[in-house]
Amino acid sequence: MILHMSQALFTQGRIMHPPVFFLLILVLIVLISDLQSVAATQQDAANVETHPAFLHFAANQPLSAEELKTIAVFEKAAKSVAYITNTAVRRDLWSLNTFEVPQGSGSGFIWNTKGHIVTNFHVVYGADSIQVILDDQSTHDARVIGVDPDHDLAVLQVNASQKQLHPLDIGNSQNLRVGQHVLAIGNPFGLDHTLTTGVVSALGRSIKSINDRTIEGVIQTDAAINPGSSGGPLLNSSGQLIGVNTQIISPSGTFAGIGFAVPVNIVKRIVPQLIQYGKVIRPGLGISLIPDSIASRWGIRGIVIARIQPDSAAAKAGLKSLEELRSGRIRLGDVIVSIDSEAVRNYDDLATILDRHNVGDHIKLGVRRNNKERTVKITLQAVQ
Repeated sequence: MILHMSQALFTQGRIMHPPVFFLLILVLIVLISDLQSVAATQQDAANVETHPAFLHFAANQPLSAEELKTIAVFEKAAKSVAYITNTAVRRDLWSLNTFEVPQGSGSGFIWNTKGHIVTNFHVVYGADSIQVILDDQSTHDARVIGVDPDHDLAVLQVNASQKQLHPLDIGNSQNLRVGQHVLAIGNPFGLDHTLTTGVVSALGRSIKSINDRTIEGVIQTDAAINPGSSGGPLLNSSGQLIGVNTQIISPSGTFAGIGFAVPVNIVKRIVPQLIQYGKVIRPGLGISLIPDSIASRWGIRGIVIARIQPDSAAAKAGLKSLEELRSGRIRLGDVIVSIDSEAVRNYDDLATILDRHNVGDHIKLGVRRNNKERTVKITLQAVQ
């Protein structure tokens, strides 16, 4: 460029007009000065990076106490996190041959030394075969022990040695505080163990599970949860499990700053039941209900009892179901409108309130019959 500008100083053997000439000379001086400055800067940088003092500083750069703690938590907890893949069997329409296709993937964590692994229900939903990759990169076929779609939880089991199984430390989600530090470990996009950090952004959130049930008391966090991290653990700064990462809110499908985790106190209640019974034993009334859509169409406020099981808690309390008359018309029995003075408008309300109770608890059921409301005391029974 400088050569071209030098040649431009002369036109047909004559020097340019004096003002133009002096302007071009000034530009040349500035360019030469800049080039010398850049060269000097590059040489200085090279000298600094190779200087013994710099090398010593880089090699011995101390980490903060917080960084060291985070590293220690990750290195310990990562051994407990597993990568889960599942496949579904499909049949070719022309040859009728069966073949396996990838169905999805996610994360999970080791619950105990018997090989039980906790993950999300949606991670294994629709799977015909499931494989689990442990921290040592060993691959194991897994079987489903039990699922709870209402809380998006599932328990798998693998046949691995105790040396390969490192259960997580289980914490408590009751006393969490907004602002406290949290760590999430998973396998986003199929990548090996990845750590993201953040804080508890909010508590007591409500989200919908895969079967449209409301999950109450959910933890909201800004620790990144991307596809493949579902089912992974949410940890406190001591490395204890405080939640199971389950959902995000994102217009693009990737993390946008809002993630949710099922609180560990729910997990501690559900997982042992899935391991022991293969399903969740819930407290109930021993009734079946009219669908909410029909009750709404009838203009009924509350949930309508359709059937009452013999010898059930509802039967012992004297509740009455609807009745079909000879004329074909329907006569309503009891309509549930509240539990312990808390309004019940639909099945989701009923299930959410009962989910806070245990089998054998006593509740006060508000019912309406013939436009008259009354309160019935009832003992909750086990339902499946």
